[in-house]
Amino acid sequence: MREDAGVTDESDSPVTTPLVDEAVKKAAVCWVSVGGGPAYGLWCLPLDGALLVVSGPGEQSAPGLAEAAAAEVTLRGDHGGRIVSWPARVARLRPGTEEWETAAPLVAAKRLNASGTAADLVARWVAEGCAVNRLDPAGGPVAGTDLPAESLAEPPREAPVVRVTRKPFRLHKVRRR
Repeated sequence: MREDAGVTDESDSPVTTPLVDEAVKKAAVCWVSVGGGPAYGLWCLPLDGALLVVSGPGEQSAPGLAEAAAAEVTLRGDHGGRIVSWPARVARLRPGTEEWETAAPLVAAKRLNASGTAADLVARWVAEGCAVNRLDPAGGPVAGTDLPAESLAEPPREAPVVRVTRKPFRLHKVRRR
């Protein structure tokens, strides 16, 4: 903040709080909700005070994030529980731009269990239309006592991979003692 003759300039004030800055630096997983929908747990990479998230074919599913302009981000603390939620400005990085050329190789290098080199992975993202999104803090965070006291847990979503589990097969009759 600049002060000239007792007048403060609010344009120099930081956009984020120290809590958001520290949580973003340590983030490996974030929960992102687009348009008030359900939050999805996503792998992310912190870079310059923002989070980078990859989604699309062959990558993690983040419905609506590639087309969104805003999202709600929740981060966890060292204890594994939620410590802060904040509104985010979503910007999709486009292949061929300077920002893409800088960020995409960094994200690809940190991507676990990827087959091939980082350059191969970036080329696949371009070919398959995957989205690399930058989530920048865009408003006041909700933290501490302002966070909901209840768990906000939801029942598991329906998925085609869910099957009914059969009872285990027993070869012989088991007697109770």
